[in-house]
Amino acid sequence: MSFDGKLLVRAKTALGEKRKQHAEIYERRLREVYSKAPRVRALDREIIGTMSDLIGVALDSGAADLIEDVRLRNLELQEERRGELLRAGFTEAYLDEESFCPKCGDTGYIGTEMCSCLCEQYKEEQRSALSSLFKLGNETFDSFDLSYYDDTPDSDTGISPRRNMEIIYETCVEYARKFGRKSMNLFFNGAPGLGKTFLSACIARVVAESGCSVVYDMASAIFSKFADAKFSRNDDDDDLQAESIRLLECDLLIFDDLGTEMPTAFTASALYEIINTRLVTNRKTIVSSNLTLYELRGRYSEQIMSRLEGEYQVLTFRGDDIRRKRNML
Repeated sequence: MSFDGKLLVRAKTALGEKRKQHAEIYERRLREVYSKAPRVRALDREIIGTMSDLIGVALDSGAADLIEDVRLRNLELQEERRGELLRAGFTEAYLDEESFCPKCGDTGYIGTEMCSCLCEQYKEEQRSALSSLFKLGNETFDSFDLSYYDDTPDSDTGISPRRNMEIIYETCVEYARKFGRKSMNLFFNGAPGLGKTFLSACIARVVAESGCSVVYDMASAIFSKFADAKFSRNDDDDDLQAESIRLLECDLLIFDDLGTEMPTAFTASALYEIINTRLVTNRKTIVSSNLTLYELRGRYSEQIMSRLEGEYQVLTFRGDDIRRKRNML
């Protein structure tokens, strides 16, 4: 599992802001308590003093009795402090949460491992990033409606568009639920308005919730970012370089609307680099296109097509434009 560096920076920044806000609330509470119960301030100083004493006597191997005396004194002071808080009208836990995350002390890390608080903030940043990209905002498997697909069997295949979509839907649900290093790459193809982007979004949300890094973008935007990074005159432009690395190293890349971009030698080269690099490093990709494999073969090299046909599970969407059907209802 890898983390999207761009989103991780955002998560750390957001966590830092939460830490600052929490510290401000704690300081405000502390001033309030000291104002209404001045004895608490003195007790806090004494409690800190006992902690220093404990560290000092602990270095003496023959000071067991002294350690116990200091420990008991600390407990007495804490009990007196609790009483002072209650008499002043505060709860005994009013000043307990100096850190909003007691596990890591608000650092975001426990040793070298990310704390759950930073992991959750990272997931929130992923949710926000994905939601800003998808059009409807309600792309979930539960909201996918198969009733818009015709139930009449196709004369050639004998399978109705609805049954075909049931198979694709079940494949996508299973793919998202079990996503990992052993997952296949997927290639969605079919006419516009059949649910390719919707199901891609559903997969993206579920996979992102599992903690994996997910990047979704249109093919034209991906090629544009690659071009910016490659042809930038400033070799030190870290943002551009980071964006291209992000596309290559995320756990799941969703490459939407392949074939809508202007075909050039550069886009063909960039597409091969993305597909091949991600295959070699065992990172998963979902490619969607309104074009058939036959039509794509006329646009891209044999190297690219052999990888799409040989290393991707092809799911062909069939039927009439369901977006048009929804708008007519």
